[in-house]
Amino acid sequence: MSETLLEVRDVHVSYGKAEVLHGVSLSMKPGSIVTVIGANGAGKTTMLNAIMGLVPYTGTVEYDGKPVPRSIEARVAAGLCLVPERRELFSSMTVEDNIRLGGFLRAASEREAMEHDIYQRFPRLAERRKQLAGTLSGGERQMLALARALMSKPRLLLLDEPSLGLAPKIVADILAIVGELRNTGVSILLVEQNARAALEIADEGYLVEVGEIRKSGKAADLANDPALMEGYLGRMD
Repeated sequence: MSETLLEVRDVHVSYGKAEVLHGVSLSMKPGSIVTVIGANGAGKTTMLNAIMGLVPYTGTVEYDGKPVPRSIEARVAAGLCLVPERRELFSSMTVEDNIRLGGFLRAASEREAMEHDIYQRFPRLAERRKQLAGTLSGGERQMLALARALMSKPRLLLLDEPSLGLAPKIVADILAIVGELRNTGVSILLVEQNARAALEIADEGYLVEVGEIRKSGKAADLANDPALMEGYLGRMD
């Protein structure tokens, strides 16, 4: 196993003639939480999409010391999983069926054991397992998106704005769950506008502005950076 789980080097992404990522580089170790913070439109989601193979890019993405698999399906099978900003749930299906779809690559006996673990971790979903996903609250939908992703047994979970549209109390609950996932051996790359909350649970952080990494370091150091605090973090509460 490599000492570096994810290595992104000099990644560029363009939409038509407009380049939106300008040579982005980052790395993360196994078992860590790394957060990418930045304003809306900074290029954070594009970075996740490039890592997952959803958009074409130039540059290098390595996973566990090797070039990342070419297809999205192969990346999922290798242990990468993306929870997108829009959550992409099947609203007309039950909570239970959404969760089961997350484990489609697993044998039936393994899925059953994993479902049991999921409901232990998310008791609110256990209470609503027969409820249609489209009738859940925003916080419950985010829990369901996380639960479905965990059914694929990811080694690296890519989370895109998990706090988006949620009340502060629910944000705290969701990010606490994210922090606890690290104890299960899941590494997490967290894209988040709520910089202060993200840095509280992360080990390392990267600040992205207009498609470039402008600052990086230990999350605690970034949270205590006076310039960052005044110019950025103070606006993200």
